[in-house]
Amino acid sequence: MYYEPGRTDHGLPHDPFKSCVVPRPIGWISTVDSAGADNLAPFSQFQNVSFDPPMVLFAANQDSRGRRKDTVRNAEQTGEFVWNMATWDQREAVNASAQEVGPDVDEFELAGLLKLDSRIVRPKRVSGSPIQFECKVITTLRLPGGGLMGTVDVVFGRVVGVHIGESVLDEQGRVDVLKARPIARMGYYEYTVVDNKFDMVIPGDQRALLGGLEGSASKVRAAADPAGSSGAARQPERDRE
Repeated sequence: MYYEPGRTDHGLPHDPFKSCVVPRPIGWISTVDSAGADNLAPFSQFQNVSFDPPMVLFAANQDSRGRRKDTVRNAEQTGEFVWNMATWDQREAVNASAQEVGPDVDEFELAGLLKLDSRIVRPKRVSGSPIQFECKVITTLRLPGGGLMGTVDVVFGRVVGVHIGESVLDEQGRVDVLKARPIARMGYYEYTVVDNKFDMVIPGDQRALLGGLEGSASKVRAAADPAGSSGAARQPERDRE
């Protein structure tokens, strides 16, 4: 089949677009407004942007009335947000926090979640989520769309603090995704969970490339400067919360 979005009808009973770009990491984003009210919402359009420095983005369409989401307004007002990894164990809480409610409703309470203080930013973290990123807003890119909900705000943030629970680290000090069991969005009302993995290493002497795939700024710099004049990166302290 073939169709041109916005011009020709796909002829299917359900729109296939979101089911073609899968799976999508969930941006479970916590924010706080200027008055101190907490907010939490999941976004299926979330991704890392770069690793040196680490940056992420989440994209938020308008709500059903064509208004900007509370998450976007809060992030722009305060310049901060937190990404919380959404996992299988907390799937029902993720779904509960997705409800469209007023800005006076605390989704942490709505979903029955406990809050954790962040170290650098004001927004709270989700207790029980194994990994969280504290982020400072870099910029927001607003893209016009069709219909009430089509316009989208793309919020970019620099990661200034990383929390990783010891329970999801393996013996080699790597994040074990099978222990974390993150969930991801598919199409329609479908989700999936990461419960298997496999390795593929690019062949050849590609040290800088492999360092980039790992997301290791220190390894990329070491490959570019074998003499080590750039210095070794300090090993970060593990988060024991």
